Amino acid sequence: MISLITHIQRRAWLHILVMGAVAIAAASPVYSEEISPLIVVTSRDDGRYESVVSGVRNVLENRRAGETLRVHSLKSGGEAAVEVLRSAKLAGGVPLLTIGTAATRAALEAPGNAPVIACMAVKPEDLSDVENATGVVLEFPLETQLEWIRRFVPKSQSIGVLYNPAENEGRIIEARKIAKRLGMRVVAREVHRPQDLPGALDNLAREVDLLWAVTDQTVLSRQTAQAILLFSFRNRMPFSGLSASWVKAGALYALERDYEDLGAQCAEMAMKVKRGRDTSTLPPAVPRKVVYTLNLKTAEHLKLNLPEEIVDGAAEVFR
Repeated sequence: MISLITHIQRRAWLHILVMGAVAIAAASPVYSEEISPLIVVTSRDDGRYESVVSGVRNVLENRRAGETLRVHSLKSGGEAAVEVLRSAKLAGGVPLLTIGTAATRAALEAPGNAPVIACMAVKPEDLSDVENATGVVLEFPLETQLEWIRRFVPKSQSIGVLYNPAENEGRIIEARKIAKRLGMRVVAREVHRPQDLPGALDNLAREVDLLWAVTDQTVLSRQTAQAILLFSFRNRMPFSGLSASWVKAGALYALERDYEDLGAQCAEMAMKVKRGRDTSTLPPAVPRKVVYTLNLKTAEHLKLNLPEEIVDGAAEVFR
């Protein structure tokens, strides 16, 4: 009799334990249906933008935590994508991930306090002064850019750069300090308007070993590209361009980004914010991978004998 009572008591106790476990599981937030999706709004939905989205998606899939992704394009989605962006910004709490300048600008200007994770912003200062926003910018640190100049043209001592002081005064001051530490010298010439460009180039011709491009709306544009590339060709002066399109047109090389990894970097940042991390503790980051494009035809014209590892390591080579 005692044995039967003990058996019944054990079964009752096990029933209580099982029911308690079920109740805990039901209250747990791990189920995917209780996880709000990550909203991604892109400026476009092709090329590098598509690669960035692929990087975001890979991170979510690898986490296997029930995270879902909803992607909207301003280009193909039109007003519907804009409405999604505005609603997400107003909802608050869950971060909104934007890709490209147009999407980021629209998110930052929209009312609401949802955190914004911006991918492909141009410079850190584009985000550093914006409340509740962070992300990964396109521009590499100045030190990285100058170190790569030394790799491509090891004998370069004087680095020429053209800039509009209204946009890049602080950047040039910092570049001079870094170059000095690296045993180089930055020779900078101010360009206040595109018409000033020819004179500034001529002024640099006999003073520098290489022309270095920094992002500058006055100096580097479709209107000025031909003059800069022609100057580089005629003076047999290496020109470090801004992107693969500049290299294809005749620049020696340009540092580029691994856009899929850029997306992964942004997704990891968004997940931290989604888990409760304050954006103020996540300053704007730079790309963690450096790739580059190279123009071998230009290298031959410049009579540069590039190391084999430099040629082999290029993400794209123009011949």
